[in-house]
Amino acid sequence: MKPSLAVVLHDAAPATWAACERLHRCVQQVAPVPVTWLAVPRYHGMRPESFFEESLDLALARGDELALHGYTHWDAEPTRGWLDHARRRWYTASEGEFAALGQAQAAQRLRAGRRWFERRRWPLQGFVAPAWLLSEGSRSALDAAGFDYTCTLTGLVDLRRRATLPSRAVVYSTRSAWRRAVSAPWNAAVARRQRAAPLLRFELHPGDAEHGSVRRSWMGLLERALEGRDALTLAQVVARWREDDGYSARLPVLRDGPTVPFPIAPSPSGRGLG
Repeated sequence: MKPSLAVVLHDAAPATWAACERLHRCVQQVAPVPVTWLAVPRYHGMRPESFFEESLDLALARGDELALHGYTHWDAEPTRGWLDHARRRWYTASEGEFAALGQAQAAQRLRAGRRWFERRRWPLQGFVAPAWLLSEGSRSALDAAGFDYTCTLTGLVDLRRRATLPSRAVVYSTRSAWRRAVSAPWNAAVARRQRAAPLLRFELHPGDAEHGSVRRSWMGLLERALEGRDALTLAQVVARWREDDGYSARLPVLRDGPTVPFPIAPSPSGRGLG
């Protein structure tokens, strides 16, 4: 498979849209590449607004992709023990919506998200869980929901073939100055390790355009990566991957789960990893 990269913009919602647009402008300053927008229908319980939906219409018209990114992007389920509490309340700041749902709950939210796309007549191929966190029940619901692909922190998953393409995400932590300082060298190392990988994913969040050191870091990495890679949406990567048997090794789907990428929790949106 020819080396590719995907720019994925998380947490698209009315409340974050101004920051999302700034982030997208920064991407386009590097190069006019297509992106995958991870859209949230009821972000933190808020209803979608017409200006937001019309903006996503325009994104589709220029060649971008829309994927479903949870339903509320909010984890209100109780935690179990200190490790689960740390993962879901500190690491993700209660934004890992699908981290503790039962299968019926998860299936209901997936259906509700799909209905939103259908009402807007938007094509829908991918679902990415907030913070890449999926409970066993959520995994089962996703397996049965008819999506083409999902992602974990460490890979792109073809749900139809039950295959995983290894791809460690470039993802930043912006919650504090020291987190931002650690994020830049960490992600430079991630990009170096991924030089021979078929796919490099830039998983960017609204806050990633707000801080100069973070912005310069990912923009520089993206510019260098584009010298030897095609920029594709996630759906386009899956389509290209399916054409190439060299990367169709069958691996367990959605069982690796996200791991803390460095000794601090990424906080892309200013709260947690989502």
